[in-house]
Amino acid sequence: KRGLWTFLIEPLVRWLPKFCSPIRIQALRWMGASIGPHCMISRGVKVLMPWNLIFEDYVAIGRDVDLYNFAPITVRRMTVISQNCYLCTGSHDFRQAHMPLVYHPITIGSECWLAADVFVCPGVSVADGVVVGARSLVTKDLPETWSVYGGHPATRLVERKMANQA
Repeated sequence: KRGLWTFLIEPLVRWLPKFCSPIRIQALRWMGASIGPHCMISRGVKVLMPWNLIFEDYVAIGRDVDLYNFAPITVRRMTVISQNCYLCTGSHDFRQAHMPLVYHPITIGSECWLAADVFVCPGVSVADGVVVGARSLVTKDLPETWSVYGGHPATRLVERKMANQA
């Protein structure tokens, strides 16, 4: 199954133009991904294992995002993952001589935005309404809802207030 995806289907659909998002989504669904209605997946998005992908409705994935999903990646509704982000569920246990692969799921909440080039480490959960600033490194859970995080590692910067709440 993984070989079929990696060597045949993904290379065909990954480089289709942006307006071909429905074709990419259908190919991912065909390989076992759970993708809700009204989602958009841009050109160049890499998915390691479609069957470990769960997108709720109105999820947008920007160009050249890498979803390295040995474990499930769940993205809740109305969330945007901008270009060049890397969501990584796998790593190696360097404490053991043969450094076995270890993996942990990633969950991104509803109404979040991961700005350009954010790296999310294995096992991380991001709370609802969180914005993560460009080029941030998310090494642990971001638990404060409706907050803005940024930096290396990402820390809470400010509460996220909507314009009509001023």
